Amino acid sequence: MSASLPARGLPPRAPITVAIGGLGTVGLVVARALDAGIAGLVLVAVSARDEVKARRNMAGFKNPVPVVPLGRLADLADVVVECAPPELFPEIARPAIEQGRLFVPLSVTTLLDHMDLVERAKLTGARIMVPTGALLGLDAVRAVAEGTVHSVTMVTRKPPKSLRSAKFVVERGIDLDALKEPVKLYEGMVREAAALFPANVNIAVALGLAGIGVDRTRYEIWADPGVERNTHAVKVDSDSTRFEMTIANIPTKENPATGRNTALSVIALLRRLTAPMVVGS
Repeated sequence: MSASLPARGLPPRAPITVAIGGLGTVGLVVARALDAGIAGLVLVAVSARDEVKARRNMAGFKNPVPVVPLGRLADLADVVVECAPPELFPEIARPAIEQGRLFVPLSVTTLLDHMDLVERAKLTGARIMVPTGALLGLDAVRAVAEGTVHSVTMVTRKPPKSLRSAKFVVERGIDLDALKEPVKLYEGMVREAAALFPANVNIAVALGLAGIGVDRTRYEIWADPGVERNTHAVKVDSDSTRFEMTIANIPTKENPATGRNTALSVIALLRRLTAPMVVGS
C-alpha cells in the first residue's frame, strides 16, 4: 500500500491591484466586473473627467474605490487600464511606464504617437498589453508574423451614425445622415488612417502592431447605411497559411463607435493575468 505524497503548502499570493483611467462606455463595465469579482484581482482606484458622476457610480459598488487624478493611478496599482479620451492618454500612460506597471491601453491609435514608451518600458520593467478589442484572430496574426507575411488587409463597415464625430468626417463636412448607399471614406495604410480617424481605427492599429506593422497593413473604412453593426473583415496571406476573418460587433448605446465586445476583451485580458490555465498564444 503506497502512501500519498503530502500536498505542498504554498503561501497565498497577494491580489494584483488594478486602476482604471476613464469611467465611460468601456471603463465602467470593466470596473463593475472587477467589483463583482475576478479571482486574484482587486480594483483600487478609478479616474474620470466627470468626477461627480464617477463618485455617483462608485456609490453603487459593493466595494467603492477612490476617484483620483489621472497621474495618481500608477501610484496605487500594479495594472493601469486606459479607457479615456485620446488627449488624456499621456497623463495615464507615462506615469504607468515610469513606475514599471502593466499598462493596458484602449487608445491604441494614440499609442502610435508615443512609441517611445515601448523603449522606456524596457528600462523601467513596465509592460504594455494591448487588448484584442472589437477584433478577432490577433493570436493567429501574431503566429504567422513569426514567419513571412505577404499581405494583411482589413475592411471596416460601420453605420453612418458611428462615424459622425470622426475627425475626417467633421473636417470635411461630410453629411453621413444623407447616405443612401455605402461610401468608402478611406483606403490606404493603417498609419495614415490613424491620423485621419484617431478615435475610430484602434483595432486596425492593433492588427498592424500584431502583424506586419501599420505601414504595411492595408485598410479601408466605409460608412454603410446597410449595416447595423460595426463590421470588420480581415484577409491574411503568409508563407504558412491564408485565412479570412469577419466579425460584426453590436455597438454600445452610449457610444455607437464602440462595440460591446471591447470592454469584454479587457476583462478577458485581466482574467488571464491570474488564470491557472490560459488558452491561446
